[in-house]
Amino acid sequence: MSDLQKYIKERKKRDPEFVDNYEEGYKDFKIGVILKQSREKAGLTQEEVAQKLNTKKSAISRIENHAEDIRLSTLEKFAHAIGKELKVTVK
Repeated sequence: MSDLQKYIKERKKRDPEFVDNYEEGYKDFKIGVILKQSREKAGLTQEEVAQKLNTKKSAISRIENHAEDIRLSTLEKFAHAIGKELKVTVK
């Protein structure tokens, strides 16, 4: 276990607010990573996706790097722009 993993484990034990914020932040980060990887697999640049969505490259970067509070409609548009279909599941 790395020092970072040890720190996170210990911090989670003593700080419930950290747990909530950590988990939420991880979910946002994970969504952004999935979007970026999907875009790259589609062989598209941020600029190309931006053009398809009639927006700026910086907006695509923000979506990929700060996915908190992203609308479902935005996710759907992004998916379509890279030639994918958005599927949402609840487990």
